[in-house]
Formats: sequence, structure tokens, C-alpha cells
Amino acid sequence: MSSELTAEIAASAARLVVEEGLEYGPAKRRAARDLGKRSTRAAALPDNTAVEDEVRAYLALFCADSQPGELAALREVAAAWMGRLAQFRPHLTGAVWRGTATRLSSVHIELYCDDPKSAEMGMLDRGIDFDIGSQPGPRNLPVDVLRVSSPSRALGEEVTVFLTVLDHDDLRGGLKPDASGRTQRGDLPALRQRMENPT
Repeated sequence: MSSELTAEIAASAARLVVEEGLEYGPAKRRAARDLGKRSTRAAALPDNTAVEDEVRAYLALFCADSQPGELAALREVAAAWMGRLAQFRPHLTGAVWRGTATRLSSVHIELYCDDPKSAEMGMLDRGIDFDIGSQPGPRNLPVDVLRVSSPSRALGEEVTVFLTVLDHDDLRGGLKPDASGRTQRGDLPALRQRMENPT
């Protein structure tokens, strides 16, 4: 695939991320299809860093007035849940952590537990309604993902919060920055710092 086409897919994927709230993987695959590229193998698509750079550029160009307030509202929702579930070592990840979220984005929080069922029991003990699913974890083994709906007064609508239940030992490697030096996740004090100094 030419670098020009790769860049075109990244730009198109970024638009889908911002305008439709798609995650990066589905956005890249749909962008490739929309542009008539038959092969959607991961190796043939732009990496997430390229898409994120395009997302930031798109937000700066088209959403500079609305996105900062929407991000702040989503970070307030995240902070509330992280405080509520502090015993499970919550770490925020995804677009809300990285600063590229809009009102269409979900909040993604990882819980690092000694017992994988403890988070689920903790939610039940608190009377919190949730749905449960699964996704591949750090070692390609399935991990539980708890889905809750949380109201945001600032946005005037419900926000979807995904709580991924991971093993406590997974946290050690999870705090390393990526190739561009960006951190992938942060705890509540780190989130509070970003809320005071938005990025």
C-alpha cells in the first residue's frame, strides 16, 4: 500500500472516529472499504498513532469550540467512577485519557484485581446495574468487561462506561509509554492532573 493511500485511510478513519464515535480498528477497516481498498489486513492499514494524529488535527480544525467541554464532562464521569471503584486500582485509558474524546466516546476504565470476580461482586454489593461481556486480554485470554450507563449532567445524556477487569500483575507493564512517548493509561491522581491542565 502506498504511503499516500495509508495517509488517506488514516484521515478518513479519523473522521469516522470523531463524527460517529467508532473505535480505531473498525474505523480503519471501514475507511479502507469506503476508499475501495479490498485488503483490510492489519499490516496494510495505518497504525493507531497515525490515526490519532489525524483525529487531533480534525478536532483542532472542526471541533475546537465544542470538544474541550465534552472531554471535560467525560473526564468528570471517569473520575467519579474511579473514585467509586478505588479499591480495584482503576486506570483510565482510551480517548478520554488521551484527550481526543467527544460526546460520542465511551469511557474505558481498567480495573486491576487480585481476584477477577471481585469487581463484579463489588458492583453487585453496591447495587450497580451492569451488563457483562468479554474481550481478549493482555495474554490473548478472555477477560470480563462490565458495561454501565452513567448520566452526565454537563452533556445532558447517558455515557457508556466500560470496566475491563484485569489481573493485578498486568498493571506493571501497562504503565509503559508507547513508541511516541505517550502514556496509555493513568490512575485517578494522574487524571486529576490532566483535568487541571487539559491536553
